[in-house]
Amino acid sequence: MYSNKEIIKVAYPIFLSYVAQNVVNMTDTAFLGRVGEVELGASALGGVFYMSLFMIGLGFSIGSQILIARRNGEKQFHKIGEIFNHGLVFLIVLAIAMILLVQSASSPLLHVVLKSPKVYQAASAFLDIRIFGLLFIFLNSLFRALYIGITQTKMLIWNAVIMASVNIVLDYTLIFGHFGAPKMGIQGAALASVTAEGIALLFMVIYTLRKIDVDKYNLRFTIRLHSDVIRHILSVSIYTMIQSFLAIATWFIFFIGIEHLGERSLAVSNIVRSLYMIMMMPILSFGTTANTLVSNQIGAGGADKVMKLTWQIIRLAIYVLLPVVAAILIFPKPFIRIYTDNLSLMSDTIYPLLVLTSSLFLAAVSSIFFNSMSGTGSTRVAMWVEVLCIIVYVSYMWWLIMIQRASVAWCWTTEHMYWIVLLALCYGYMRRGTWQKKMI
Repeated sequence: MYSNKEIIKVAYPIFLSYVAQNVVNMTDTAFLGRVGEVELGASALGGVFYMSLFMIGLGFSIGSQILIARRNGEKQFHKIGEIFNHGLVFLIVLAIAMILLVQSASSPLLHVVLKSPKVYQAASAFLDIRIFGLLFIFLNSLFRALYIGITQTKMLIWNAVIMASVNIVLDYTLIFGHFGAPKMGIQGAALASVTAEGIALLFMVIYTLRKIDVDKYNLRFTIRLHSDVIRHILSVSIYTMIQSFLAIATWFIFFIGIEHLGERSLAVSNIVRSLYMIMMMPILSFGTTANTLVSNQIGAGGADKVMKLTWQIIRLAIYVLLPVVAAILIFPKPFIRIYTDNLSLMSDTIYPLLVLTSSLFLAAVSSIFFNSMSGTGSTRVAMWVEVLCIIVYVSYMWWLIMIQRASVAWCWTTEHMYWIVLLALCYGYMRRGTWQKKMI
């Protein structure tokens, strides 16, 4: 059984890696909020569209992480490299295919679903550049899966610092045209993010070659794929790929619905989304920690301790969340001011932000149970749980936005609905205990 100190040791670097990714999104949003409401809203749509595609690659990496963690718990270290090496080739091919597909299909899709011509033009300009980051971020996620799976997460701190620092400097330079650079606006934000992800990946590669025992883990890059290995990885990963994509794709649908309420509603929701992702970082980091520690625990023969471990991680997450939630509820305006100086926009953002903040403790319990369930290897069950949650989520969202024409604050109660359904399904499954017989 893991101590609180051991859990924090794994979770803390993961948290900082999430900080880096969200600093990229937050910086884009904060700077574009000074450019205009159209750019602010368009970056939300373009960003969520991009993230929904990234989640497919991340889903593959999460599945790989579950397998890596299980082999690490079993001390079959040589099989870790086999999983990682095949994953590299698979994700390179997948990223290239998706980039080519999006370049040909994204503009017609956005033209059909978006109401505002200005938002459409800005979102298309953003995606034309941003989409090239898929290659870097796919491979970055696999390296993260490797380090999380073997519980050597300390290097993720440096990766986080590098990605965040490069993105902040380049955002300031390229969006506003400082230091002799061209003033690129929303395209500058996209280029800055792609460059930051590329440099972070380069660091990952160099660090791995210099600091990790590549012979112990059998880390050998090869273009030769064995179909049986890929099938084995996909037997776990295919469900996390579908589940991860659906989880973010519903946000894209949500933002399309919000866009139909007006450009101001879209701008408000982008600010709320960015702050929500900041508040979610402790939850996501403890969720990822639960995923890998549960898999390691089962691999080491401790399946009977999984439920106790899950509640232990939930308690730690809630302790970390308490000051975050208190700060937002008491002082919402300083946080909103990060993104805009427009007093009217700030005023419209307060209530939606408070509504969303009220869902965080529910999100913590639900997310960690969901990740523990995935860590048992029950990724197919996790996918169907996600599907059921999404059906409820989209139905409720449709009723609020398209029928009730509800306020933005009411629209964000969709998150409460999602987390309630997710918790009920995941807790019920984990209590049954049938997952203890799962072999991967």
